[in-house]
Amino acid sequence: MQNLFKYKITIIGIILGSIGGYLYYFYVGCASGTCAITSKPLNSSLYGAMMGGLFFNMFESKKTTTSNEN
Repeated sequence: MQNLFKYKITIIGIILGSIGGYLYYFYVGCASGTCAITSKPLNSSLYGAMMGGLFFNMFESKKTTTSNEN
């Protein structure tokens, strides 16, 4: 449960990206059926989820710890 709160911005990006990927398939799609990403709704949704997760991950705050080892 802690991981859900830790990565909530990335998870939101994945959800929005998958919705966006499906909407792209639905409204734009591929007329010939030979397009690798947009020919099937699953491919388009997974690609959108990946892109959304990567994009929203840029906005996560990274906490860095420094150790003063001599």
